[in-house]
Amino acid sequence: MRLHRLDITAFGPFGGAQRVDFDELSAAGLFLLHGPTGAGKTSVLDAVCFALYGAVPGARQGGSLRSDHATPATRTEVTLELTVAGRRLEITRQPPFERAKRRGTGTTTEKAQSWLREYDASAGSWKDLSRSHQEIGEEITQLLGMSREQFCQVVLLPQGDFARFLRADAEARGKLLGRLFDTHRFAEVEKRLAERRRTAETEVRDGDTALLADAHRMQQAAGDAMELPGHAPGDPGLADAILSAAAVARSTARERLTIAHCARTAAESAQAAADRVLDDVREVARLQRRFTEARERAARLEERADAHREAQTRMERARKAEAVAPALDLRDAAEAEHRRASADETHARAALPETFAGAGAPGLVAAARKAAEELGGLESARRAERKLAELAAERADLDRQERADEEVLQDAESWLATWEATRTAGEARIESAQEAATRAEQLTVQRDPAQARLAAARQRDAFARDTDDTQAHALASRERATDARAHWLDLKEQRLKGIAAELAAGLVDGEPCAVCGGTEHPAPAQKIAGHVDRETEENALAAYQRADEERAEAERQLGVVREALAAATAEAGDAPTEQLAERAEELEREYAEARAAASGLHTARERLAQAVLEHERRVAAQQQAALRAAARVSHRDRNDLERASLEEELAQARGAAGSVAARAAQLERQVALLTEAADAVRAADDTAQRLKDADARLSDAAFRAGFDTPRAAAAALLDDAAHRELQRRLDTWQSEEAAVRAVLAETDTAAAAQQPPADLWSAEQNAESAARRLRDTASAQDAAARRCGELDRLSTRATASVRRLAPLREEYDRVARMAGLAAGTSADNERKMRLESYVLAARLEQVAAAATVRLRRMSSGRYTLVHSDDRAGRGRSGLGLHVVDAWTGRERDTATLSGGETFFASLALALGLADVVTDEAGGVRLDTLFIDEGFGSLDDQTLDEVLDVLDSLRERDRSVGIVSHVADLRRRIHAQLEVVKGRTGSVVRQRGDQM
Repeated sequence: MRLHRLDITAFGPFGGAQRVDFDELSAAGLFLLHGPTGAGKTSVLDAVCFALYGAVPGARQGGSLRSDHATPATRTEVTLELTVAGRRLEITRQPPFERAKRRGTGTTTEKAQSWLREYDASAGSWKDLSRSHQEIGEEITQLLGMSREQFCQVVLLPQGDFARFLRADAEARGKLLGRLFDTHRFAEVEKRLAERRRTAETEVRDGDTALLADAHRMQQAAGDAMELPGHAPGDPGLADAILSAAAVARSTARERLTIAHCARTAAESAQAAADRVLDDVREVARLQRRFTEARERAARLEERADAHREAQTRMERARKAEAVAPALDLRDAAEAEHRRASADETHARAALPETFAGAGAPGLVAAARKAAEELGGLESARRAERKLAELAAERADLDRQERADEEVLQDAESWLATWEATRTAGEARIESAQEAATRAEQLTVQRDPAQARLAAARQRDAFARDTDDTQAHALASRERATDARAHWLDLKEQRLKGIAAELAAGLVDGEPCAVCGGTEHPAPAQKIAGHVDRETEENALAAYQRADEERAEAERQLGVVREALAAATAEAGDAPTEQLAERAEELEREYAEARAAASGLHTARERLAQAVLEHERRVAAQQQAALRAAARVSHRDRNDLERASLEEELAQARGAAGSVAARAAQLERQVALLTEAADAVRAADDTAQRLKDADARLSDAAFRAGFDTPRAAAAALLDDAAHRELQRRLDTWQSEEAAVRAVLAETDTAAAAQQPPADLWSAEQNAESAARRLRDTASAQDAAARRCGELDRLSTRATASVRRLAPLREEYDRVARMAGLAAGTSADNERKMRLESYVLAARLEQVAAAATVRLRRMSSGRYTLVHSDDRAGRGRSGLGLHVVDAWTGRERDTATLSGGETFFASLALALGLADVVTDEAGGVRLDTLFIDEGFGSLDDQTLDEVLDVLDSLRERDRSVGIVSHVADLRRRIHAQLEVVKGRTGSVVRQRGDQM
């Protein structure tokens, strides 16, 4: 990596634009960066770091990058041109920029910007690559092969950090080396192994916990036959101890199961014998109770013998009375029928007039026939009555029509009386609407020009206001253009005055001058403070050209506005806008009134036409009503004659009744009553004869059945419920008597009755005791069987768990051993060195070897840096750094070096570290290095030796920039970059090796 050019604008202490030409400074191989404290020497290095990585070194992060000396309109920007990996690149970065808003007040923040360009040698131009922060950062990191932290340590070489590195303990060295060599992956390996060890340990402990839980369940199942081992989860031997205890518990449980089986077999035999004895005793007791109960039932039968004989006698009389039952039923039916017929006859006679109270059936029939004949003669009278009703309705309709026609005539006469006035008013409204329409057409012709003049007047006023504003803007633009031209001419004049210094800057010894042609340049002109260069002049010229263009545009806009104002004034005239607006409003109001009045023309015509039609309808209705009145007079006379004839006929037909229909209803009811009474009289006579015949047959049947009277036969009859109850009592008696005789005749029952009373309680107690013993032994056997099954199941699960845990336990042992070795806690790791420390120790050993090459030259062969892996106190070993003194032959700690020795030792260490990190980064060549401070602690001889070492870097085509306050270095190193601070910000002054 070689730096070519650095442009800084408004960055750090630099208020304006500054440029550093590294090609010129690097030509000598060794250059000095100096300046007073606070001038901004380190800010130059910060700008390089910011251009590459978008951030400054870690110790100076967090502050603002923008210069407090910069003008508000100047944006902070850093541009770095460099060559890396054979590619010439240009990186430009702008941090976020807070500027004034273009509109309104306040500020707004613009986002950070980045540009990456590459020089195309074949085309001779720059080619844009990217504007993405992330893409540019990834591209630069990949090309350099270093992170920002590594770059700051390897290229910028902060000596204070390496002095502390020499005196630091192993932990501090580890942190720095870890950042430089990116060994976090080895720390991640340690962390990963520790996590895997914890995970495996957790899995093993969880498995042992589950196994121990199964052991507790086996202990609960085995009772006192099992003892748990005194191991905790994760202890070695826990699985074997649990499996051994489980085997002992299973053997003991099987022995107890065998003993319980033998006890249950004996209990089953004893229970069977007790059950047989109990069955025999129960049978004897049952037979004895049976015999006793039979004797008691026989005694009760003897007590009820008289009642049984009475029931038999009653059953026999009931059977005889059943032969008389049909005659009794027939006589009861005839009597009931006769009572109903007599009641009907009495009811029918009560509805007849008293003249028919004693009449027989033939007389009633004859009277009914006579009334029916009279009813048939009233049919013609009914038709006459209906006709009379129709005539009455017709007369009422004629009267209603007459009243309606009278109303029509009166309404027509009243309406026709106002017809002339209505017609005259309608014609007047039509004429008025026509006049309004004509007026509206005339106003339309005047209204549109008035509106156009009003619009033109308003545009005239607006253009007048715009003309004032545009004229003021054009005047301001002319003033700005004049000022810009004067400024440009001033700068041009100043540049011409200092053109000699500008030409002198391009002079080269041995080459002719562009002015005089001489090849020697003994006293070239120097640029004075405030020198105006070509770029400043061109910027002023561009500003003047922009201002002149703005002036021309403003004058053009003024001409356009003036032309529009003239056109609007020509159309609107000189009349004020308010006067034109009032005239336009007046015309608009008159036009609206005329339009409103003219809009009623169509309505007025329609109303007049409707009135004409209504007049014609009223006249026609009046004429039709007169014709209908004349026709109704003749119709009413015919109706009156026909009604008089019918009323005379109906008076003769209805007699004393109110109407023919009422007379017909009376005759119809009389016929019905007479007919009903004749039928009732005949029915009563028939039922009386049937009752007499039934009495004779009943008396004959009772005599033949053996009863003295029909009443006695009726008393002997039983209904169905009484008959069934009596029969049930007789059947129960017979069944009970037969059952008692059968029991008393049984041989076993009689023999049992001769034995002593059976002791059932003692036999039941013995059987219950035997059953209880059997249940106890069966429960004990079942419990022993369940215990064996549960122990077998839990043992199988425990065995499976042990087999499943075996690979996990092996994995845990292996991972724990590897994690202990990597963490430095294992006994096999004698030096207690962590894996990351081991890797860093190898890197430190390489750094010490590379640093020793330069340290021996700086110290005239006296000192050598060596790496030590001894432990420091209780700490871990691996990152010790010692210095070997060739004068004494002793090895001592680097903290014992003096101030000057510490400086060149740390410088050698920094250069060696740069070489190792460069190789680690893939061999990227670092052609530009910076060394920051520390040279003031060296004597003249040591300083010469150190400068010789740094000067030897040129052999490898490297350039080294020394950042120092030491005044003697300004005499020794000719190529210099001076940073000068002032009230308006710092500036850089560059001096090459030949000047």
